[in-house]
Amino acid sequence: MIKLYSWNVNGIRAVIKKGDFGKFITKHQPDILCLQETKAEQGQAEIDLPDYQEYWNSAHKKGYSGTAIFSKIKPLKVIDGFPEDFTKKYHFIDDEARDSANEGRVIAAEFDKFWLVTVYTPNAKDDLSRIPLRHKHWDPAFLTYMNQQQKTKPVIFCGDLNVAHTEDDLARPKENEGKKGFTRQEREGFQKYIDAGFLDSFRLFKQGNGYYTWWTHWANARARNVGWRIDYFLASESLKPKIKAADIHPEVMGSDHCPVSLILDF
Repeated sequence: MIKLYSWNVNGIRAVIKKGDFGKFITKHQPDILCLQETKAEQGQAEIDLPDYQEYWNSAHKKGYSGTAIFSKIKPLKVIDGFPEDFTKKYHFIDDEARDSANEGRVIAAEFDKFWLVTVYTPNAKDDLSRIPLRHKHWDPAFLTYMNQQQKTKPVIFCGDLNVAHTEDDLARPKENEGKKGFTRQEREGFQKYIDAGFLDSFRLFKQGNGYYTWWTHWANARARNVGWRIDYFLASESLKPKIKAADIHPEVMGSDHCPVSLILDF
């Protein structure tokens, strides 16, 4: 069995300082841990995990964005960000688009039986100013990248995709219709992953609402479970027989997101 976890830590240094990161590692013992929004470069956080190899893709802008993979299993290859041809093909050429492509948002790691990719998808912003970037550039580029990797071996991708796919994926869909994270364009972008044959692993095991991975700090939302499911593990359909469990871990504190997990039988 291989235990994969993904967690938007909203600042790795803060989670470590609170003591929540160490507690999480001790209890859950992931074989591979994918992080988003690390807001740090390697070496800036006091991490003592001798059993893990660390791979970081940090943003150019200090204290912003960033992804990392901690793995007990040594990858065959690690690739940071989009390949250069993708940044050209999908017109990451103006300042905002280029910055988004280079904000440390993607790491791909190749293992014996699969590719594992962690992603921190750009937020659409309250004024929806990043919707064109998401809809026309980022989402198509990322899907094409996943399809390209899938030609060599099955793909698992995980992380904060910054979208609730269906009305079951947020507590108050009617109130949030058309707002960031629940616009038609963002939901269409996610649906294209499903249409391409990627499985939303959590939905293989649990249906309905009430399962969330992010909560606002306002109005005691987490305690009342007024949240959104925006953190996912998606997997190539060929891996379905290998998927033994997928879960959400709201009891893990330290961030406004909680970890999600996937267990594979290899």
